Amino acid sequence: MKNLPLDAARLGVALCVSVEAKTDPETGVIKTDRDGKPVWAVGVAVRPEGRRTALIEVSVTGEPTGIDVGQVVSLVGLEAFWWEMNGRAGLAYRAESVEAAPPAVRPAVEPRASGGASK
Repeated sequence: MKNLPLDAARLGVALCVSVEAKTDPETGVIKTDRDGKPVWAVGVAVRPEGRRTALIEVSVTGEPTGIDVGQVVSLVGLEAFWWEMNGRAGLAYRAESVEAAPPAVRPAVEPRASGGASK
C-alpha cells in the first residue's frame, strides 16, 4: 500500500513520551532500515483540536538528537502506512525526523486596571 503523507500541524501539540531503539521482540536485535541504519521509535502524545489525546509511535531512521521526554516536538515528513503480517494488521507512522519544537511565544498581557473607583 502507498504511504500517505500527513500534515503534522493538524495533530495539534505533539509531546514526546518515549525515545528508544526499535528492537526485534524475539532476538532483541535493533531493527534497521533498507540502508542498514538503526530505526528508533518515538512515542508521541497528540491532541488535535476538539479531539481526544492519542498516543502514536513514530519510527525514524537514526537516533533522534536534541529531544527529551516531556518536550514538545515537531514531526517532519510524517506519513502513515497500512501493514499486515501473520493475520494481524494496523496503521503505522514514520517520519523523516523528530525535532524539538520552537518554544511557544505567548502574547504580551496588559496589566488589568485595579478594581477600585477612580477619582
